[in-house]
Amino acid sequence: MAERVDFPSSSGPTLAGLIDLPEGETRGWGVFAHGFTLGKDSPAASRICKQLASEGIGMLRFDNLGLGDSEGDWGDGSFSHKVADTVRAVEFMTERGHDVRLLVGHSFGGAAVFSAAHGCPSVAAVASIGAPFEPSHVERNYDALLSRIESDGEASFRVGGKALTLRKHFIDDVRSADLRECITTLRRALLVMHSPTDNTVGIDNASDIFQTARHPRSFVSLEGADHLLTGKNQAARAARIISAWADPYL
Repeated sequence: MAERVDFPSSSGPTLAGLIDLPEGETRGWGVFAHGFTLGKDSPAASRICKQLASEGIGMLRFDNLGLGDSEGDWGDGSFSHKVADTVRAVEFMTERGHDVRLLVGHSFGGAAVFSAAHGCPSVAAVASIGAPFEPSHVERNYDALLSRIESDGEASFRVGGKALTLRKHFIDDVRSADLRECITTLRRALLVMHSPTDNTVGIDNASDIFQTARHPRSFVSLEGADHLLTGKNQAARAARIISAWADPYL
């Protein structure tokens, strides 16, 4: 069972979310950060959060600026904006009386939760799935547009049949983002999950994250999984691992 919610983003426009409510005894609460342009209803987001909810961990997943059901212009966002909105999502849950102890991030969202955790005092555990070590890794999605963005300041970026506007400030922001210090000083339990056959974000990213982090840290290889976790039971398996690992921190 999911509850539709909305809350103001860090820049004002309203963000749309779903809280997958915990079944049975409530073990804890978490927030999920989706990938680059994926949204709260992507297979990884919806399946992981539903599985965690079925195991007693309520999860908020939400559409970032200008995606899915959220207001605003995606082109006004950035990596820093995504981080700030993840913090805002935790604050929203806190205002509702839900003490968020867990952050889960997939792909670009995995990079975001490393930074967002520093702004969330209640968070005790962070799990990343297929996360890049450097946010600028997303440039591979639009490298053909870089010269036009550099000269014109923006370019149209088509994703899933929808035209988004990619602006130079986004490019500058991801290039300036350095997660090394964020990961080193995380001071929270960290679970790094990655598929060795991930063709979108290579497994070397997981190695860099894990080696940069300090204990308590754990790594789980998601053998056979694709980057988007679209295969049968891939997302549910990842969620079950997160559920067991996070138990001491809830």
